[in-house]
Amino acid sequence: MSSIDFAPDTPPVDDGRRRLLVVASSAMTAIGLAAVTIPFIRSMGPSQKAKTAGASVKVDFSKLEIGQQITLEWRGKPVWILRRSEEMLRLMEAPQHRQRLRDPDSAELAQQPDYARNATRSINAEYFVVIGICTHLGCVPNFRPEVAPEDLGPEWVGGYFCPCHGSRFDLAGRVYSGVPAPTNLVVPPYHFHTTTVIEIGIDYEDAMQGGKG
Repeated sequence: MSSIDFAPDTPPVDDGRRRLLVVASSAMTAIGLAAVTIPFIRSMGPSQKAKTAGASVKVDFSKLEIGQQITLEWRGKPVWILRRSEEMLRLMEAPQHRQRLRDPDSAELAQQPDYARNATRSINAEYFVVIGICTHLGCVPNFRPEVAPEDLGPEWVGGYFCPCHGSRFDLAGRVYSGVPAPTNLVVPPYHFHTTTVIEIGIDYEDAMQGGKG
């Protein structure tokens, strides 16, 4: 198990509508959004072999601001932690938005643990944890939190856009209808280790029993 200290090297910026700080690896550049970048957060504990085998990862999110997302690595995959605003939650819960989604109620059970099978696909609605890999062909979607940008259209309420084949997901990782991706983004097992630390790769019950992620 490894620990990650969250330490952004640049303060968030204001794009005129919302304070947004987009976090991405060098291959995940948001298009058309004024943002700053935080380096890909890597664990500093176990070896790469141990991480690939499934060691859990802890991250301190106490400095994560509203509208900000960080990226870390678990089992060789990018995992995003997004702190959602009340406005983000309101827009993605709107009935007209839900009608655009293929699986708004997370009926596909394999895509998330039972405790994330809800409207926000999370334990705590404010914090969203998801594996950042498109369920179509494995590309890494771009984080596009802005509302109704010119290139994504007036119905876009913020979410993730896959640049490879155009799949779209909202800020709960729910896939839109009519795109190549067949299912919602995958929510990994995780729990709140403390009020400011999330542990990814292991459920709360397993952690209490000394299980391994």
